[in-house]
Amino acid sequence: VQLQASGGGLVQPGASLRLACRASGSVSSMHAVGWYHHPPGKHRELVATITTDGELTKYADAVKGRFVVSRDDARKTVYLQMNSLTSEDTAVYYCNANLKPVGDLYERNYWGQGTLVTVSS
Repeated sequence: VQLQASGGGLVQPGASLRLACRASGSVSSMHAVGWYHHPPGKHRELVATITTDGELTKYADAVKGRFVVSRDDARKTVYLQMNSLTSEDTAVYYCNANLKPVGDLYERNYWGQGTLVTVSS
């Protein structure tokens, strides 16, 4: 079972990017997911979360109105749509998810490997 974050890159201020967090392997179900970012020289921070059913999302104040988290359970993937990017959004982005492996009774917590987003002109 793995969690893989992808979609990062180098973009100019004002641009958009969509990150993806995909669960692979023998995964029975994907539950609550969180996106974090780790800016250079700072601590890792929670950016956005989405509940298992996708009904409830929450965002850090710095990204409210610009970022949107969504999920596609058929693809076992959660997305982070990032709009109006600024240099302050430059960071490594990680996803964290509770996954239930096939055959297991309980969910386990997993981290993706991180994807770098650089916003620069």
